[in-house]
Amino acid sequence: MTLRVVIADDEDLIRAGLRIIIDAEPDLTVVGEAADGAAVLPLVRRERPDVVLMDVRMPALDGIQATERLLALDAPPKVLVVTTFENDDHVYDALRAGASGFLLKRTRPDDLIKAVKLVAAGESLLFPAAIRALAGRRPRGPGRVAGIDRLTGREGDVLRLMTKGLSNYEIAAELVVSQETVKTHVGNVLAKLGARDRTQAVIAAYESGFVSPR
Repeated sequence: MTLRVVIADDEDLIRAGLRIIIDAEPDLTVVGEAADGAAVLPLVRRERPDVVLMDVRMPALDGIQATERLLALDAPPKVLVVTTFENDDHVYDALRAGASGFLLKRTRPDDLIKAVKLVAAGESLLFPAAIRALAGRRPRGPGRVAGIDRLTGREGDVLRLMTKGLSNYEIAAELVVSQETVKTHVGNVLAKLGARDRTQAVIAAYESGFVSPR
C-alpha cells in the first residue's frame, strides 16, 4: 500500500526537498502541498492523505490551528510536525493539539521516512527529553487534567514509564508483566485521560503535575 502524504510549509525550498525525499520511496507519495495553514484543510479533504507534514509557523493560519482543524475531521490524517527548533513552544502546542510527534528540518532523510511510516501505522513519535524540556517551561499544577486521579497504581506506573519514552516491550520488562498487560494499561491510561495517543498522555502527565519535568 502506498502512503499518501501532504506537505504544509511556507518555504518553497523546504517543500521541494521534502517532496524529493518522500517521492523517492516506492511506498510513499506526495499528493499535495500547501504554503499556508489555511490551505491545508481543503487540500486534505480533497486528497485524503495518511500523513500531513506540518510546519508550525505559517502565515494567516499557523500549524497549531491547522492541526486542530484537521483532527476535528471524521477521518483525520496523522500530523507530523516539522520544525526548525526543537525548543519552539509552538511545537508543544501542536503536540497538545494532537500532532503525533515532531521532527527537525535537519533530520536525516532515512529518519524522516521512518517517522512518516511510524505515525501512519498509528504510533507516536516521542522525544522524551525534548518534551520534558518544553513542559518545564509551562505552568502546571494538580487537577489541571481530568482523569489523572482515576488512574490505578499500576496505570500510574505505566504512565511514568511512558514519559521516559519506553515502548510497550520495555515497560513490560521493567514491570515484569506481559506486553498484552501493558497494552491494556496503556489503553486505559489514554481512555481515562481523554488522550488521542501516547504523546498527549505524556503531556497530560506533566501538565497535571503527576510527573515533574525537573
